[in-house]
Amino acid sequence: MGIESSCDETAVALVTGDRTIIAQRIASQDEAHRPYGGVVPEIAARAHSERLAPMVAATLADAGLTLDDVDAIAATAGPGLIGGVMVGLVTAKALAMAADKPLIAVNHLEGHALSPRLADATLGFPYLLLLASGGHCQLLLVSGVGRYTRLATTIDDALGEAFDKTAKILGLGYPGGPAVERLAATGDAKAVRLPRPLLGSAEPHFSFAGLKSAVLRAKQAGIHADADIAAAFQQAAIDCVIDRTKRAMAAAGPVDALVVAGGVAANRAIRAALEGLATAQGMRFVAPPLALCTDNAAMIAWAGVEKFNRGDRDTLDVVARPRWPLDPAAEPVRGAGVKA
Repeated sequence: MGIESSCDETAVALVTGDRTIIAQRIASQDEAHRPYGGVVPEIAARAHSERLAPMVAATLADAGLTLDDVDAIAATAGPGLIGGVMVGLVTAKALAMAADKPLIAVNHLEGHALSPRLADATLGFPYLLLLASGGHCQLLLVSGVGRYTRLATTIDDALGEAFDKTAKILGLGYPGGPAVERLAATGDAKAVRLPRPLLGSAEPHFSFAGLKSAVLRAKQAGIHADADIAAAFQQAAIDCVIDRTKRAMAAAGPVDALVVAGGVAANRAIRAALEGLATAQGMRFVAPPLALCTDNAAMIAWAGVEKFNRGDRDTLDVVARPRWPLDPAAEPVRGAGVKA
């Protein structure tokens, strides 16, 4: 069983060792957060606490199983909004203790990193991973379960954050990423000149704060159509991602696959550009199905399977962590602060 509650999705899933998702439930909080234009941590935590126990029961009922049939319980233990993480982890601890089942604390980012292996049994280690979401934008060499080398990260905003803030500037509402993508499809990316931060830079990292600010100035100018601004923003972001990923390919060494995961991986234009890059570099391109890109419990359950199979277990005193890097040994990055 996997439990996910790190942000604004409450999710429970049951996944088998042969990669079958036998039951999954996801409760969105979009309506609760939409009036505020973003996630309100207190509202998110309260919603998780109200929904999670009934969802556990309903997911088991969907599968025709009881808790006794579950081999282990995996839950996101960080990083994320600490209130929500605590709700999910405490629930998992209670279930594990009551049913005498092993507990597996999962790094939310590791759930994303391993999710392509849930969808594709042929994907082996190592692979180069672009992990892009609302809170993170990293390039990692994935050498195995628990073995991650960070090659690049953002020095300011994450890519998903830039999409969400662009949506807010353009008045597109929440959630912002899909709204920007839809609007961009109707615009002319060449109609608005926007910067490509760090394009061609020797350092491998990302920067999106300047691009976001340029979007704000373009909107304030009052001479551009919103669709053109959205299209120009999306193309600038794609150009930056492709440039940075090329540099990471050179640093990663011999790998056969370029993999993308995280909420931003649901953007079809970004997926297409990355697939083109992989093909040009003679690499295989792997992306999970769209349903596994955004936050979900199936990826947490699968990460639990991977960790369970290698003997990982956690005690009931494991703590929730608002910050939890996949590569703790990575050197600090200028300006990145806690987002590194």
